[in-house]
Amino acid sequence: MSDTQAIALMAHLMRRAGFGASRDELERLVEQGYEETVEQLVDPPAHIPRADLHQLFRYMPSLETGGPATDPGAANWLYHMVNTQRPLEEKMALFWHHVFATGNSKVDNDNHLIAQVDMFRDHGTGNYRDLLIMLAQNPAMIYWLDNHENHKRSPNENWGRELLELFSLGVGHYTEKDVFECARAFTGWTLGPKIPRVPNHRFFFQYEFRPEEHDYGEKEFLGHKGHFDGFDIIDIILDQPACPRFIVRHLYNFFVADEAQVPAWNIEPPRDPEAIEYLAGVFKDSGFEIKPVLRALFNSDFFKEAMFQKVKSPVETVVSTLRMTGDLQGPQRELVPIGQKSAHMGQSLHNPPSVEGWQTGRDWINSGAVVQRINFVADRVSNLELPGVQNIVQRVAAANGTQMAPSELVDHCLDLIGPLDVTRDTRLELIEHAAEEGDLSWSGDNNYARSSQRVGDMLALIAATTEYQFG
Repeated sequence: MSDTQAIALMAHLMRRAGFGASRDELERLVEQGYEETVEQLVDPPAHIPRADLHQLFRYMPSLETGGPATDPGAANWLYHMVNTQRPLEEKMALFWHHVFATGNSKVDNDNHLIAQVDMFRDHGTGNYRDLLIMLAQNPAMIYWLDNHENHKRSPNENWGRELLELFSLGVGHYTEKDVFECARAFTGWTLGPKIPRVPNHRFFFQYEFRPEEHDYGEKEFLGHKGHFDGFDIIDIILDQPACPRFIVRHLYNFFVADEAQVPAWNIEPPRDPEAIEYLAGVFKDSGFEIKPVLRALFNSDFFKEAMFQKVKSPVETVVSTLRMTGDLQGPQRELVPIGQKSAHMGQSLHNPPSVEGWQTGRDWINSGAVVQRINFVADRVSNLELPGVQNIVQRVAAANGTQMAPSELVDHCLDLIGPLDVTRDTRLELIEHAAEEGDLSWSGDNNYARSSQRVGDMLALIAATTEYQFG
């Protein structure tokens, strides 16, 4: 594999398993090796740090507790994603936030969404069975799907239905009777009383099991009979062949290539059935551990061959831009307004539109959202004061001596912002624009400043291309 190919493959890995990487970082990771980098992402050593929360809360204490609005919680999470050195942890938290969609539009206590995302961060690459149990006992999820209203004399089916339909099996692999029996098994899994809110703080709900509310009677679920509780239900779900296939199809859609939307999965076959069967086998054989599946996925040929086959989500667009440009490093006031930028593009952190999460892939793109995406990226990649942009300018300036043709400017910028593949027509349009001002000169302070601005302008133009919307 050539150096160019190795850089392109590593950039692909870091876009999907994280939020991109600078050229300096890509070169270091290529030197480290692809498989070793996968291992470091999947199972990071203890010395590799997360974002420094002590520093965040020292400067911005309001981002710790949340409230009725999602602004503090979204800013909290944005800080994590931009500043962590464990990007796959944040990417997996984002993955589970989509699969186990929970919204503050109903919960109205964003501190619980912060706590739920913390749970995904801590356990998102662990054991799926354990995660389902934690989810069933998570206060935000209990309130979101009304399990605090699930009583033995009047079962509420919301949690049971979504557990089967969206969190484990998918439509077509259970009956309405199974939903009802599942609800009965989770009666009594509820919220304990909490201290009422005070002006500047909201106290946390806690999970509580109330035996007097639990239905201890015999149940019939997915062909099994017994006096089942929630733990038994989860174990029976895991025994269904549909379960590992459903979860790994979510992983394929999130990390590899855009799939059909989830409601169509019972009638639309997977994009790559062999990949789904392979990953499902790894998942089942590992006892439903997530790390072996991620390791197998990122090292697979089908992953390596899937460059630019996913539309970037709004969160990926925002975070990858901030990391590439070196913007918003550390606790800054701009965290709060920028934490809402992805919402303006169609993806509001802590507020998915429904229990199905977001419509992904090409559904991210519409006339309003694409303008927001392009403007956000263009404003930052053309800002020569940002350290990441300065680094790109310096690399372009050092590439071809003191003189540079417009075509060379375009090719260097495409390489350093990605590497990004564009069509012949797109490249020619970019060159035509660059040629309007002639060759670049890097000799002398005035020429260097003008050429630097042309690099920023070219990066902004690239951000407006169709190709840049794919990651």
